[in-house]
Amino acid sequence: MPPSSPRWPLLLAAAVLWCSSLLAAAPSAAAKVHHHTWDIEYQYKSLDCFRKLAVTINGEAPGPTIRATRGDTVVVTVRNNLGTENTGIHWHGIRQIGSPWADGTVGVTQCPILPGETFTYRFVVDRAGTYLYHAHYGMQRVAGLDGMIVVSEPDGVVEPFAYDQEHTVLLMDWWNTSVYEQAVGLASDPLVFVTEPQSLLINGRGRSNYCSPAAPLPTLFTAAPGKTYRLRIGSLTSLSSLSFQIEGHSMTVVEADGHYVKPFVVRTLFLYSGETYSVLLKADQDPSRNYWAASNVVGRKRQTPSGLAILSYAAGNDPPRAPPTEQQPVPPAWDDVAPRKEQSRAIVAHPDHAVPAPPAADRTLLLLNTQNRIDNHLRWAINGVSLRFPATPYLVSMKRGLRGAYEQRPPADAYDYRGYDISSPPTANGTVASAVYRLALGSVVDVVLQNAAMPNGKNETHPWHLHGHDFWVLGYGDGKFDPERDTGRFNLRDPVMKNTVPLYPMGWTAVRFVADNPGVWLFHCHIEAHVYMGMGVVFEEGVDRVARLPTSIMGCGRSRGLP
Repeated sequence: MPPSSPRWPLLLAAAVLWCSSLLAAAPSAAAKVHHHTWDIEYQYKSLDCFRKLAVTINGEAPGPTIRATRGDTVVVTVRNNLGTENTGIHWHGIRQIGSPWADGTVGVTQCPILPGETFTYRFVVDRAGTYLYHAHYGMQRVAGLDGMIVVSEPDGVVEPFAYDQEHTVLLMDWWNTSVYEQAVGLASDPLVFVTEPQSLLINGRGRSNYCSPAAPLPTLFTAAPGKTYRLRIGSLTSLSSLSFQIEGHSMTVVEADGHYVKPFVVRTLFLYSGETYSVLLKADQDPSRNYWAASNVVGRKRQTPSGLAILSYAAGNDPPRAPPTEQQPVPPAWDDVAPRKEQSRAIVAHPDHAVPAPPAADRTLLLLNTQNRIDNHLRWAINGVSLRFPATPYLVSMKRGLRGAYEQRPPADAYDYRGYDISSPPTANGTVASAVYRLALGSVVDVVLQNAAMPNGKNETHPWHLHGHDFWVLGYGDGKFDPERDTGRFNLRDPVMKNTVPLYPMGWTAVRFVADNPGVWLFHCHIEAHVYMGMGVVFEEGVDRVARLPTSIMGCGRSRGLP
């Protein structure tokens, strides 16, 4: 293709990004290999004073934080000791360049890890940042199989901010009911929803109505006066959107989903399930007292107590002081969406670390989110199709030519955006399918997510997560997206790159990515009940370029007995 071709800039941009990804993924001479062996089993835990079964990693819930340096290799050997339950672990935000079979998405990239079996994940952490891991089988994340991944820059690489120490902050929601009770309710007719969580956890600890007034509160961390701290904050809630505050302190946002952002200051940080942020906090308040850290539900009517922890000021080995006597931080109104949108629009690329977005897309997908009656059950659908994972993982069936293992008819690229009334409950029933969007390798893809009214007339925020890629966040809008009107409003000046993005009520969100990572990748709502009910799509790109698959990811569906 000659350089004068109108597609040349797009292909050049894709090639540059692909090459840079390969270079980043290649371990350097100093790269290390980090080995972990995890026993996954149920244990009784009282994370919020209510004793129930939780899925643990080596007895811990949540699991340990994985720490590595950019370019290192992480090897995790998982032993499934759950007894009667399959499992699989997704490494959220790790792009799996060259290792698509290690993404950990059961039904997409691998068969489940059966009870009593051992499976080894091996992947390169190719970019510094704050990431997550969690179960990706059924609704198992609800039971607490999750944790954080911290990837540091190599020695000598200077980040665009400075701090004295860092701490991780993992935010979760927690129920008294089991995963099975929730899943059966969602599959019932009439639907029995999971209800609001009984508590919110900060670093795996919280307070429910079962706690006595004397029950101790967790310490977020102990600060030394005058020091600056980097807090790596991640949300792995199964349902809730959250606000996070630290009494008396402001926070400077410097990283989002592994990408440096133009710093901005907040008193309240909003997080959606699957998002991670780094914020800088200066210990500049009165050191003679302690301060509340609080998480609260936003976007849904608040019925769950605040998640609470203590920021303690102390010098040396002084013990933490008593809980603060001051009033807890006043959370933002649960139904005030304006400050949440303001934060989302404030997140732009750091000027010294921005990756330019391709100037235009080769293909645009307009994806309408609706809740439909399908086969006498209530399910979520995208353009009328509710996703159901096949018995044979897509990656295996596509690489091995098992065409009958999944739906061959491609899903629609768009819905009738001119004629559809997003403010009215859906009238069509929809279908269930395992269809796949086939993307040309190296092509530039725009995805516009469109929110719409549910059958009950309500509308919710949906955090959408893309596996195998980061995307440029091009913009948010209210009402119905109009390609002729709204495409020209996209932010191509300084769009941030992320892997998870909110879709706000009665609005749209536009993202752009380059299909430059051979494999099969899930794009889905990160609310556990919603993806379980079909709210997701699958992208395939360049499967013929994927190396020979390891036999360890096979053994289910039509992959049984494959060499």
